[in-house]
Amino acid sequence: MRMDEQELVRQIQEGDEMAFAEIVRIYKNKIVNFLWKITGDYQKAVELSQETFLRVYFKANKYRPLAPFSSWIYTIASNLAKTEMKRTRKYRIVSLDDVQNNLPIETYPRNPSDSGLVKNLRKALDSLHPRYKIPVILKDIEGFSQEEIAQIMKRPVGTVKARISRGRDYLKKELEKASYKKKSSPKNEEY
Repeated sequence: MRMDEQELVRQIQEGDEMAFAEIVRIYKNKIVNFLWKITGDYQKAVELSQETFLRVYFKANKYRPLAPFSSWIYTIASNLAKTEMKRTRKYRIVSLDDVQNNLPIETYPRNPSDSGLVKNLRKALDSLHPRYKIPVILKDIEGFSQEEIAQIMKRPVGTVKARISRGRDYLKKELEKASYKKKSSPKNEEY
């Protein structure tokens, strides 16, 4: 039987490393996937998730059980992702191999089974500003309520609703553009 998360945090506050290991076990994959969807870089997501768990461990005494533990940990991960995205926009890092070979930089690994819709959705999500990307991912992919997202982002519920709506509108327009391009481009014929 899984122990109550509030009790696990209380035990972490007392220095119980086994309780911390249980929190990591419960949230590791969720946090990595969340951060991957935001950053588009799996390795960066793993690094940021490790930083998230370090902060959970060392700042456990600051946690107050007013909101679910999940809101607190996603707040930490979200803030780290926002900071990282600001930093990488400021200092764009490009591999010399990518420059020499003129290869396009893809943020997701190639998967031949991905449909065009999935590829277009990933591309649209990658181009979405973090202000909209984070609440859309939290709502539509992670399944948080708008109230929980407001707690995570420390924004009013109305702001969260507006950002989700604008993010969805942007994604819809990008997917419509991609669909239109696909329909209007001539098919490649092999000779």
